[in-house]
Amino acid sequence: MIPSTDPSRPATTPTSCLRSSEGHPVPLLGVSLSGEVFGGVARLVVRQRYRNEERRPIEAIYTFPLPSEASIAGFAMECAGRRLEGEVKEREEAFQAYDEAIATGHGAALLDEERRNVFTASVGNLLPGEETVVEVAFVQPLKADEGALRLMIPTLVAPRYIPGAAGGERTAHGAHEPTDKVPDADRISPEIARVDYGITVDIAFDLGRDVAIESPSHALAVRREEGGRQRVSLRGDTAALDRDIVLIAAGAPGVQAGLVCDRAAGQEGTFALTVVPDLFDAQRSSARRDVVFVVDVSGSMQGESIDQAKRALRLCLRHLAEGDRFGVIAFSNDFRAMDPSLAPFTQRTLEAADAFVEGLVASGGTEMLKPLLAAVGMLGDTDRDRVVVLLTDGQVGNEAEIVDRVAELGKGVRVYTFGIGTNVSDLLVNDLARRTQGAAELIHPGERIDEKVTAQFARATAIRVTGIEARFEGVDVGELAPVELPALVDGEPWVLYGRYGQPGMGRVALRGSLRGERFHVEVPVELAAEASRPGLEALWAGARVRELEESERGLSGKRAEAMRKRIVDLAVRHRVASKHASFVVIERRTGDRRAHGQPEARPVPVSAPAGWGMSGRRGPVAQAAAFASMPVRAGGPMTGGPAVMRARAVAPAPMAPDAGRSAPVGSAPAARGVLSRARQFLRPPGPAPAPAPSSAGPARAASPGAGQQHGSGPGAPPAPARGAALGGTGAQGAGLERFFEEQRASGLWELGQPTDLGRLISTAQCLVTCHALGVDSAHPTYGVQVAKAIEALCALAESLLQRGGADGEVAAALAAAYLVASGRRLRARVSQVGSSTASEAVREVLNEMGDAGALKRRVEALRGA
Repeated sequence: MIPSTDPSRPATTPTSCLRSSEGHPVPLLGVSLSGEVFGGVARLVVRQRYRNEERRPIEAIYTFPLPSEASIAGFAMECAGRRLEGEVKEREEAFQAYDEAIATGHGAALLDEERRNVFTASVGNLLPGEETVVEVAFVQPLKADEGALRLMIPTLVAPRYIPGAAGGERTAHGAHEPTDKVPDADRISPEIARVDYGITVDIAFDLGRDVAIESPSHALAVRREEGGRQRVSLRGDTAALDRDIVLIAAGAPGVQAGLVCDRAAGQEGTFALTVVPDLFDAQRSSARRDVVFVVDVSGSMQGESIDQAKRALRLCLRHLAEGDRFGVIAFSNDFRAMDPSLAPFTQRTLEAADAFVEGLVASGGTEMLKPLLAAVGMLGDTDRDRVVVLLTDGQVGNEAEIVDRVAELGKGVRVYTFGIGTNVSDLLVNDLARRTQGAAELIHPGERIDEKVTAQFARATAIRVTGIEARFEGVDVGELAPVELPALVDGEPWVLYGRYGQPGMGRVALRGSLRGERFHVEVPVELAAEASRPGLEALWAGARVRELEESERGLSGKRAEAMRKRIVDLAVRHRVASKHASFVVIERRTGDRRAHGQPEARPVPVSAPAGWGMSGRRGPVAQAAAFASMPVRAGGPMTGGPAVMRARAVAPAPMAPDAGRSAPVGSAPAARGVLSRARQFLRPPGPAPAPAPSSAGPARAASPGAGQQHGSGPGAPPAPARGAALGGTGAQGAGLERFFEEQRASGLWELGQPTDLGRLISTAQCLVTCHALGVDSAHPTYGVQVAKAIEALCALAESLLQRGGADGEVAAALAAAYLVASGRRLRARVSQVGSSTASEAVREVLNEMGDAGALKRRVEALRGA
């Protein structure tokens, strides 16, 4: 009864004849994703279309993912020409209602939450030849960062490593048996098979301005509509459910500080308060850090994921500073560390870490807990900033155990996670980050890992206010979410949800500690009498439910039962899903449509993840079985040569004018040949071979024109990303990568004489080269390393000025640093050096800092013009 205009049923899709491993027709015909993105929020609907191809009633059971940060806000069923809305009940009560309806011949659908990112839809008494659609609506907050808004939708529950000894009662049809570590393994492990059903996409972006919609995962078609709206679909109509769908709106509005409300007249309202703190203080010294990098080298990381992880790790290492200490741990079945204790960050230890990373290969299981606890154990100095950086695809079954143990034993340690691959467990990476007040980044194959590493490390090293307390004055607010407030991080949006009964005006005072000093700021608030912000109530309720579920794990007895009841009451009242509350919908039937007897269960198999590298020749089912049965043994498979990096070939980019010109400065012969050496790095190589085809679609697809499409058909890779020439994928980009690899651990370059004056001149000339190529401290890939060079050059300049005799070289070097310093903070640092000296030659630079032409003339000697 579902019309052909149903987006989950393209006109070209024939009736499915796909069969499960047991020979039964698979009842799932297709999935659609639709909705809209506005104001940093996505309101989306997943529609699943089922058809019974058998001669008797069946029960379809489909285990599927949704984003872990989403709030499930609706469930409905369409059958026999009717649409029926679901209701939320306590989980056991919902099952009893569903089971009773099925046993008495009626139709019904049930939505259970297995994990916050894994759900099971059960559709009972599907009649022969009849179609039914179930609909799951959800709301998801999005992050706007550096002018881009990112939407990621998972499409399958990927195979994961299940630790522990088998045991326990089966309650579902999954491929894994329950274990003592993962008692719900049978509920989160759908069968892997070759499947024919796919997904369609129809999402409108309404962001109040023109944006470029891009995707590293799929080829897109973008159609412009009235009012600046843009409608996005997949090129080729349908796509396999084998990888996350990633959509990026470049040029989206940034996150704005302020308060928004949702309230109908006379009813309770909901608000969201956003604060974007500016905590910069040029006089405040940076904190010293202890950092442990933990990299997943298990079998599920084979292929592009391990290459991405190794590249990310090398970039992370180069963002450390002298005075920091670090460690590197690699894990699969077992783990091993580069060194048993933290090493000071020096040129020698940087080179040793590069060699350790280069030798990593992917193989074995995913025993993640022990290496994370080992990393936490290395970070015992509470007087230093303590950070763990985890690089993984997150495919493990004991997510809750890992998060709880790390948060418990690593108090004060922040975990920053990189989820790498086509089907990352966002629940694991997000929960680790949230519980430890870190941050999470997801990296799909084809996305620019350089930019994400840079952004993540900026968060890890940013100034922060801890121990935040919020006190509202002049207004009465109800339950807040989260109750345990996260830290205020410099430049990062900080969001607080809450409820209120009466409108009014007042303020909220935020208090905390900033590096041992008291911090206080007040923000005005106005709680509106009437306002509409669709989805805001669901976002608050979902965040509150998640927090209550986390606190429940530490309770027992009557307190645990009381907390469970509170969670159920909250979920039922605000119509959101929970592990304790399920959606159920019942179709009351009469006459011939009433079924007789118990329907047979038909679990829906799912596709293998795109690019899954567990085995070269075995089929997906055999791969899944091998994945599940991998033994845990002492000493992981950590030996052997490095995996071969996949080269991305892009046409050589032309050299910028004057990029390789060089001349001595003053009386320092060490400057000779510095830029000629840099020119060797930046010289375009010969023509590169054509890139090998990739099923992952390795580059973003820009969408500049109305109705413009990208790719040449279903699964075609999107067009290359904008700015690739300077980002590490083209010939010039590869040259820049080598150029920055020559940067020392100190942040300086040493391409000439190994003296302080020689390093000053080398670094200044390299910064001039950066300026000529348009690479400054705001560059998405190398900006952090440019900033590091500026800071190191300023410190060296101060030292040389105290010794005297190098005023001219210092003045020229500061001019070069100012040219590539983007933003007031770094420029203030350069100005500070000039204003703190009595040298007339250096102080003259202060008068030229607003005149780019004068600065360029001052560094003419460095450029050799």
